[in-house]
Amino acid sequence: MNCAVLFYVPNCVGYVRLFLIVVAWFLYHQPVVFLVLYSLSTFLDGVDGCLARRLNQVSSFGAWLDVWIDNVGRTLLWTRLHNWGVFLSCLEWTVFVCTHSPGGKWKASFSTAPWWAKAVMDNGFYTPPGVFAIAGIHVLPIYLYYYQNRHVFAWSVLHRVDVLLTVPIVVLAMGRLLALAVELWVVQSHLSSLAHIEEDKHVRSLTVDLGGVHSDSGT
Repeated sequence: MNCAVLFYVPNCVGYVRLFLIVVAWFLYHQPVVFLVLYSLSTFLDGVDGCLARRLNQVSSFGAWLDVWIDNVGRTLLWTRLHNWGVFLSCLEWTVFVCTHSPGGKWKASFSTAPWWAKAVMDNGFYTPPGVFAIAGIHVLPIYLYYYQNRHVFAWSVLHRVDVLLTVPIVVLAMGRLLALAVELWVVQSHLSSLAHIEEDKHVRSLTVDLGGVHSDSGT
């Protein structure tokens, strides 16, 4: 293994992100501090990708690390927000396994995806549907945390007009549902490819066996 990749600048930013997430988790019941730390980690999620491209330090390990840290952060948050959050986290980890089994270039593996999934994934999520889905994935849990602790932010303008607090939840939930549809397609596609692999193995096995039978009959 090339250990130098572990110390690429974007990967070091990832380690900082992980540290911020862990500290935020221990300070979960201090809403202001938690939101600052968690939001900073989310912001750095965009910084590490820019640094990777700018410094020509794009790597399979970095791609894996980036998504792994994303999942760790959301798992720690979802599972404390709601009891059902664990099921959403399980789905996200399942998708992580499905997308990263082929390797680091998982974003390019959507050639057979339906049009709505391609619309989300095109240009590395930099499309209106992609941004909408990513906002649902990343921003929804943070905003729900804010909503649960809104009494702490009584000074906020949003807090003074209650309807303004629920509108972002509805919008972000719609984005998360769009992402959910893509995630379910990814799982289905991965399971289908595994089934085809097993079918191909079976066909090759039968071909070998038949070849052996014809060989024996010819002797």
